Amino acid sequence: MNVKKLFLPAISIALSGIVFSCSNDNMTLEPISETNAEVSALSAARNASSLAAYFGDNIDLSNLPNYANQAIPMYVFRNNTPFINRITDEGATLGRVLFYDKSLSSNNRVSCSSCHKQELAFGDDNAASQGVNGKTGRHSMRLINVRFAEEFKVFWDKRASSLDTQTTMPIRDHAEMGYSGRDGAPSFDNLIAKLQRLDYYQELFTRVYGSPEITEEKIQKALAQFVSSIISFDSKYDEGRAMISSEFLDFPNFTAEENLGKKLYMEFPVAVAGTRAGGGLGCASCHFAPEFGMTTLSGNNGVIDKMGSTEKDLTVTNSPSMRDLVNANGQPHAPMMHSAVFSTLEQVIDHYNNIPKEARTDKLDNNLRLRSLNATPEEKKAVIAFMKTLTGKNVYKDKKWSNPFITQ
Repeated sequence: MNVKKLFLPAISIALSGIVFSCSNDNMTLEPISETNAEVSALSAARNASSLAAYFGDNIDLSNLPNYANQAIPMYVFRNNTPFINRITDEGATLGRVLFYDKSLSSNNRVSCSSCHKQELAFGDDNAASQGVNGKTGRHSMRLINVRFAEEFKVFWDKRASSLDTQTTMPIRDHAEMGYSGRDGAPSFDNLIAKLQRLDYYQELFTRVYGSPEITEEKIQKALAQFVSSIISFDSKYDEGRAMISSEFLDFPNFTAEENLGKKLYMEFPVAVAGTRAGGGLGCASCHFAPEFGMTTLSGNNGVIDKMGSTEKDLTVTNSPSMRDLVNANGQPHAPMMHSAVFSTLEQVIDHYNNIPKEARTDKLDNNLRLRSLNATPEEKKAVIAFMKTLTGKNVYKDKKWSNPFITQ
């Protein structure tokens, strides 16, 4: 069975048909209904006997949340989601279950959500996340607007070529979720056999793929759909951006300080003799508005030490979105950078204001070669005020991204 050919149309072989539905960034396929009464009755019986027992009313296959056609602002145009794995309501629902299921770890104690918590913009407030056989070597990235980044590679070092590929790498990691197949640990085949025995996956995989068979590719696609569905576009920035024609204009809902911070963030610096003599701070050269994700071909940002060590880690060239860095009180959700070395936005701005001049930063991003920005205290404060406008509200409370289990 060819999963790639099957995935989009095969919401279920039991479905009567599909209908094209267009949003401003996706063309998706939605299920209409089941016409076969026997199949419908079987689905209802399975839902009552297995899904309800695990999820209560958190998952209702007859009334799924909207993942596929969420409202995306007209000014957002980047989308790195491959067409062969567009988001569907049923695929993302399966991904949600997988994301929160501790059965995906070898000791049944760790899920994807253990390191990516909804209340923390799907990040972790621990410097290093706890896995089944130790801790992660780098701080967990937030998972906000992943599909809108210009950079489609994943992880701090971009070692995953796509989000689909990334989703099962932590599961296969010996320290994180333990299905590494080394040092006596179970293999990924052991995980598939384990999931195959769980009755709720029989129902969910059949619903999405038309067959209860579980494969790594099916797991990857479902998890990627759920993660791609996690979006945040209801911030103060978005409210202001909707009022004007360009992000370079002052936003009517911003304070004077926030508009100054936006201007400094967006505009390039004017350099004289290797230092900034005017203009902005050039933040947008690496984190484009309005998505604020990482640009492609980015280099190291001058934070070069491994977590808790002075050993170099120059392979770090990626970043999560700048959106939702802080909570409703304006405080960072968690330590920042791959090594969790900064705990305040002031420390982050100070780092970029004067990147250490040392040979160890030999892989520094070209946009950061102007190491002395000469930002004044007022400019630093303004940029931080602007960054705080990028935090939304709904992503922290929407139930469709929450833990569906009543048993875990």
